[in-house]
Amino acid sequence: MSTIKMFGTSTSNLPWSDRPEGDCSPVWRYSRNPIVGRNPVEGIARIFNSAVVDDEKGGFIGVFRAETVSTLPHLRVGRSANGIDWTFEDRPIDFVDEAGKPWNPYYAYDPRVIKIEDWYYVVWCTEFFGPSIGLAKTRDFQTFIRLENPFIPFNRNGVLFPRKINDHYTILSRASDNGHTPFGDIFLSQSPDLVFWGKHRHVMERGGSGWWQGLKIGGGPAPIETSVGWLMFYHGVCNTCNGYVYSMGGAILDIDHPEMVKYRSKNYLLTPEMPYEETGFVPNVIFPCATLHDNASGKIAIYYGAADSTVALAFTTVDEVVRYIIDHHESVGRDQGNGKG
Repeated sequence: MSTIKMFGTSTSNLPWSDRPEGDCSPVWRYSRNPIVGRNPVEGIARIFNSAVVDDEKGGFIGVFRAETVSTLPHLRVGRSANGIDWTFEDRPIDFVDEAGKPWNPYYAYDPRVIKIEDWYYVVWCTEFFGPSIGLAKTRDFQTFIRLENPFIPFNRNGVLFPRKINDHYTILSRASDNGHTPFGDIFLSQSPDLVFWGKHRHVMERGGSGWWQGLKIGGGPAPIETSVGWLMFYHGVCNTCNGYVYSMGGAILDIDHPEMVKYRSKNYLLTPEMPYEETGFVPNVIFPCATLHDNASGKIAIYYGAADSTVALAFTTVDEVVRYIIDHHESVGRDQGNGKG
């Protein structure tokens, strides 16, 4: 039984592995990682940076970033009985507009899937005369209705909160450029209807004493509502003499005003250390995109992309990770302000 409470969709049968003996880290890896390897199905070279949810029938379903042998990224549905062993549909998702007419993106990558009320929403990086944020909804993971793009270019890492806040849909994003983006903070925007977006606020800035997030930061899985605030896992990036390194961090946002940071760990929660994280199509990448959590036990399973090549799993509990974030809190810049600038 956890001391800190979690709310929202709860998954009692989430994949789980106890902390290995001698491991003192706040988040620990699954010993069978990666759970989706290279060349997982015919014609697909890599699946990574993908989103998973409970299918409400005792199994799991997800939207996965898949790249063909010609490297063009697209989104594909996957299914699993245990959240670990996956099968994938033999074709990309076919999006339609609200009139039922085809509306497929030229490319699509880094999806998140968030259930809000009766719909599952898919948010991804789409092509809109440059990289921007795509948005779609589904009830059955068969028909995907594409909605208006929330923002103009250039933008990435769109992540919806799992419920309305102050009667508004709320999304995290990171302004970017047309390339590999050597900058970036996390911002927040709100909408009454998923069409018109405004009330833009700055949430978190890169930097602080943690070298691992000095270049840019971006949202990860949908934040988890807890009794101390929104638990947000995110990625932080640094630039080294051998290229970018992506690590996973953690923060707690105010429950009613999530543009205000309550706590933010100066230490990373995970950084590339294992061979499947350090070596791959893009080396040295840990990129969290999804979580499953069990409200009763406090368990959290984290799905992350490793080295832009595979899907891996990590675990923690809400008590442990929140305590770690609070104990290692560092105030960075204007994070704890109102975000209005």
